[in-house]
Amino acid sequence: MRTTPSNGFTLIELMIVVVIIGVLAAIALPAYQGYSQKARRSDAKHALLDIQLNQEKWRANNSSYASALSDLNWTTTSVDEHYDLAITAVATNAYTLTATVDSAGLQANDTTCATMTLNQNNDKTPVSGCW
Repeated sequence: MRTTPSNGFTLIELMIVVVIIGVLAAIALPAYQGYSQKARRSDAKHALLDIQLNQEKWRANNSSYASALSDLNWTTTSVDEHYDLAITAVATNAYTLTATVDSAGLQANDTTCATMTLNQNNDKTPVSGCW
């Protein structure tokens, strides 16, 4: 008697494929989430740098820096709404801009760069990996 060869996959072969896909997903997903967080940080960087530019324009036409974001035609959220923005300290010759992670947004798990600041001297915090 002749037996015809089987053309399908065995259960073991399918389980091996499922395990391989699971391992790859376990490695790839955290890396993807990390890259996504870093990409969303550009929302805060762009906002802070644009507000800084507007502050300098304001100072050129006034005797001090603006104390409210509305004076600079900005709202309290960044363009992509991942960060809450504020002018936290204002003096005649100084200011500090702050971008804080929106606690309900996609960036809420970013504890490394939860608060980013920029001042009139272009001093940035935190410096490690956020800017």
